[in-house]
Amino acid sequence: MFGKKKSGGTSSSDAPAAPGAPGAPGAPDTKTAGAENEEKDPGAAPPLKPFSRKGTHAPAKPPTATSFQPEVPRRVADIPGPSSRRMDRPMPGSMPGSMSGSMSSSMSSDGDSKRLVVGRDICLKGEITACDRLVVEGVVEVSLSNARAIEVAPTGHFTGNADVAEAEISGRYDGELIARERLIVRAGGHVKGKVRYGRIVIESGGEVSGDMQTLETGED
Repeated sequence: MFGKKKSGGTSSSDAPAAPGAPGAPGAPDTKTAGAENEEKDPGAAPPLKPFSRKGTHAPAKPPTATSFQPEVPRRVADIPGPSSRRMDRPMPGSMPGSMSGSMSSSMSSDGDSKRLVVGRDICLKGEITACDRLVVEGVVEVSLSNARAIEVAPTGHFTGNADVAEAEISGRYDGELIARERLIVRAGGHVKGKVRYGRIVIESGGEVSGDMQTLETGED
């Protein structure tokens, strides 16, 4: 009834396990080996986890604080335009008082630049030309031509000849005098010599002697 057992064959359950295979005798335990490796190398990277649909599990970086730079308003230079230049210019016929004063002072300075004053205790000899006004307070012996006016102060003494438009004598005048427009002899003034004049005014106390004649029309 019973068959004979096969002597040459072995069952799969009785076959010995391959060396090194898991579960085989002498094979190392994978769980214990992994734990031992983690204990031996604590700096090793942890095992990678599968990616999820929601994104990575990496920690978000904290926001870095940006340096605050305030904006400095730029200064725009005021460039005068055509309108401002037009406003600065005075209208024709209107002149500020300061400008008129400066012009009058410049005119007076121009007149003073052509004025020659011979002070007291000063003696002068020679020839004077292109002088607008000669004021004599000292002693003068000159020839005066191309002058506008001559003035002899009470302390002055003029000797020579002069051809002027106006003459005002308060001191002494000796010589030849031509006053084309007007001759004024002040009180205490003395005029002696050849005198030609357009008009003459002699104050009380003034003296005139010599060749006195009026200028005829057209006479040089």
